[in-house]
Amino acid sequence: MARLEKSEQLISSSLPFSWEQAQELVNIYGSPLYVYQSDRLRETIERITKAINYPRTQFRFASVTNGNIALLKIFRSAGWGLHANSPGDIYLGLQAGFEPSEIVYSGSNLNRAEMVQVLNWGVAILNFDSLAQLRLCCEVFFDHAEAQRRREESCREKGVRLGLRVNLPEVTGDSRIGVRSEEFGEAIALTGEVGLKLSGLHFYRGTGTNATTAFTEVIDTVIATAQQLPDWEYLDFGGGFGYPYHHSKAAFDWEMFGAELTERITRLGRGIDLIIEPGRAAVASCATLLAEVVSVKWQGEKQIVGVDTTVANLSVPSVHGGYREIVTWKKFPILHSPLPTPHSLFTTDVCGNTTYSRDYLGKNCQLPALEIGDAIAILDVGAYGYAMSSHFLHRPKPAEVLLENGTHRLIRQREDYSVLLTNQVLDISPPF
Repeated sequence: MARLEKSEQLISSSLPFSWEQAQELVNIYGSPLYVYQSDRLRETIERITKAINYPRTQFRFASVTNGNIALLKIFRSAGWGLHANSPGDIYLGLQAGFEPSEIVYSGSNLNRAEMVQVLNWGVAILNFDSLAQLRLCCEVFFDHAEAQRRREESCREKGVRLGLRVNLPEVTGDSRIGVRSEEFGEAIALTGEVGLKLSGLHFYRGTGTNATTAFTEVIDTVIATAQQLPDWEYLDFGGGFGYPYHHSKAAFDWEMFGAELTERITRLGRGIDLIIEPGRAAVASCATLLAEVVSVKWQGEKQIVGVDTTVANLSVPSVHGGYREIVTWKKFPILHSPLPTPHSLFTTDVCGNTTYSRDYLGKNCQLPALEIGDAIAILDVGAYGYAMSSHFLHRPKPAEVLLENGTHRLIRQREDYSVLLTNQVLDISPPF
């Protein structure tokens, strides 16, 4: 772990780092580089937590957005649990120190072996998105006498609860995921046959929704649907809460959402547990992807900037709307000013280091004239950044660094080309 010099502490501005800081990090850890700011992450966690005053609220971070163990530990230290979309999410959560009782699973299409594994891990809440998955759970749970005895004990001791992810076409439109309310009777019968009960409802509004009213206006519908379950004990209001990648545009209003949700559930007059699963909204703003300019050319008045990273290191545009804010630093800034003057901006395409025709990290950005060796920072990459990175066109993935209390430390090693051979079977014998 290294400490930043006092003069290089994070500054409060639209830029996440000073040029000196960015250069220090790149000199030590290389480029491109994911940089996470723990103070910003903790501030966001605290703000979301305080926004919902309902006393029986449990926050579960949606780790599909970012599975770095160091970040998961920050969420755990803040009193949050984990929301898992897959067995891999559960595995990472357990490695980060979460207890099975702190994990909620809401996923799709587990095979039998995966269902066995999830049950053996003892995850506290299992929300299923189809009758077929619920039926498989019941079958696996009672497949063998000895396994049945162990799982029954686990269920009683750890309070394992089953729920359904609801499909409300009148609210979310046509979706492949979820159980419709007309199927509840069959679901209740399925669990009743094996002595289990359905105690929860999971609702998911949609991915990256910034319109607060899109959530608040359906609260009554969701609660009315949950009341169709005779053993209803918890409401998992899911995630899908958005983040304003365009900083000047509307952002999700957590205080408004929390006040309305608290009022509606309190009005019921019964002890319903509330689960909230922020993902993108919690983690997006805390990360920046640093990259170095390696090529500059001009096509008329348009600047084409090539950098040493690629869209393969970020989520696909459909996940973040095709926009991320990009800021730059000159290697030798005039008068040490980090911001360009208005007349010095040019329409710029920022391009990745592959020949993929859609490898644009930014299109038609307004940036100053850049030179080889200058730096760019792509903001708000904490959600679906590294988590959706790939080896497309066989580029190794970047390193990840955490800034915390004025220090910086490596939290994921940079890959080298050897990773491209991982799990490949190198048979040098001649073919038959």
